[in-house]
Amino acid sequence: MVFDESEGHAVTVHLDKLLERRGMTLTELAARVGVTNVNLSVLKNGRAKAIRFSTLTRICRVLECQPGDILTVQSD
Repeated sequence: MVFDESEGHAVTVHLDKLLERRGMTLTELAARVGVTNVNLSVLKNGRAKAIRFSTLTRICRVLECQPGDILTVQSD
């Protein structure tokens, strides 16, 4: 992902890769984290404009990962 001035960020989400490695579906993660499937789908597809730290914490605990495993900032 290249920095998109209209979006204002260059953050890439790697949730799909983590789910695949864990053999987990988005639906299962949503249930275990306590958020809707739709909200996680928005995040997974890179369309989220923000994420609460509490949600990120729960995702990391369920997937046994760190925030940097889920999100990266792409350089120009």
